[in-house]
Amino acid sequence: MPSRVPSTTENLLGLSWNDSAWIPILNPTNIMDYFSERSNPFYDRTCNNEIVKMQRLSLDQLNNMTGLEYVLLHVQEPILYVIRKQQRYSPNHVTPVADYYIIAGTVYQAPDLASVLNSRIMSAVHHLQSAFEEASSYSRYHPSKGYSWELKVSDKPVKKENSKEEPSSLFQRQRVDMLLVELTKKFPIPPAPPPPPAKTTSEVEKTEPREIKTEKADSPCMKPPPEKKPRLN
Repeated sequence: MPSRVPSTTENLLGLSWNDSAWIPILNPTNIMDYFSERSNPFYDRTCNNEIVKMQRLSLDQLNNMTGLEYVLLHVQEPILYVIRKQQRYSPNHVTPVADYYIIAGTVYQAPDLASVLNSRIMSAVHHLQSAFEEASSYSRYHPSKGYSWELKVSDKPVKKENSKEEPSSLFQRQRVDMLLVELTKKFPIPPAPPPPPAKTTSEVEKTEPREIKTEKADSPCMKPPPEKKPRLN
């Protein structure tokens, strides 16, 4: 995204921002530096965080200042970080302005309650209007019959498009590997049972019956011995 600071009247709920070079190394210690990148449209460079950053002070010094600031509100490693934009009036008095959540390296602005209710109401009105328009398209009027409904049902089967699965990202593969390691630690695989002892030759002879071969007397291959003829003198 271009490096720019949007006007205060611009609606940022439909925007998102990420920097692919930072995503593999994000952690709670550098997430605020990632959020304060110049190309991030959600970051206000007039905040107290910029003053602390230029003077190379600790972020704890924000409690002693007044004005606009950003703080890390919630961390769920390694995928979710929540950053709050707030107006500080004293060390113990702050007013939240907006919340931003970073999920898988992409920054979004969390919608406020009015935006959520407005979106749900507009969605419900849109679906109701679409239903009324579709229902009115089926109505017919005839002077002798009056009003009737003509519903057209197509006999053609709907073909399902073959959706191709997208390849997994490096972050997804690393996350899955980490979850598999944790599950393996919690539920270790039971050891395999020992193999049965090998049988000795004597046991094999006892268990395996010997085959006795018998030859048939009427076999055509066997001929009787020739008869002895008397010798003539």
